[in-house]
Amino acid sequence: MAAYAWARDIRSAELLALPAATLRKLARAADTNPPSTGETWRVVAELLDQKDAWAARHPEHPGAVRTHADEKLLWVKPPVKPWAAES
Repeated sequence: MAAYAWARDIRSAELLALPAATLRKLARAADTNPPSTGETWRVVAELLDQKDAWAARHPEHPGAVRTHADEKLLWVKPPVKPWAAES
């Protein structure tokens, strides 16, 4: 699950902020059974942080490339900016 999320540029804080239904879908998309506890997701978040640190130290390594970053929007929605009416 961590490898799937990392390839899609999902950061640990973003992962932990996802609703339970989205986490279940994410696990299934990663060809994994959804975990039954939040502890597993906390471990996945720690692995994401470790991989981020490794990638920062080895930017030229092929493993430091997020191969599916364009799919992030499928999982993590950017904050919606409120529309301001002209006065």
